[in-house]
Amino acid sequence: MIDLKKKCWREKVTAEITVAHMLQFARELGTTMNTAEAAEFLNQPGRAQAVWIHMMQAGEEFLKSNLAGSTGLHTAGRVAAKPVAPPNPLHRKAMPSSQPASVLYQ
Repeated sequence: MIDLKKKCWREKVTAEITVAHMLQFARELGTTMNTAEAAEFLNQPGRAQAVWIHMMQAGEEFLKSNLAGSTGLHTAGRVAAKPVAPPNPLHRKAMPSSQPASVLYQ
C-alpha cells in the first residue's frame, strides 16, 4: 500500500533550470557568464519552450528505459526488454532516441 503521507510520494515530478544552473553550465564549458547574461539567455524568445520540450522528451525516454528494465510489471504477453542503465543525467550531449517520443510536447 502507498503511504500518501510520506514526503517522497509524488503525483508528478517538476524539474527546473535556473540562472544558477546556467552559471554552472557556463563554468563547466569554460565560458564566463554573469547573472544578467544567464537570465537574458534563458529568456530569449522560444528558449524556455524549447528547453521544456527537450526535458519532457528526455524524461519520457529515461522513464521508458527504466520501466523496460523493471521486474514485476505486467507486460501483457510481451517479452521484457533487457534492462538499460540510466544515462548520466549530467552528460551534456543529447540522449539518442531510437523512437520518437510518444507524446507531442508543445
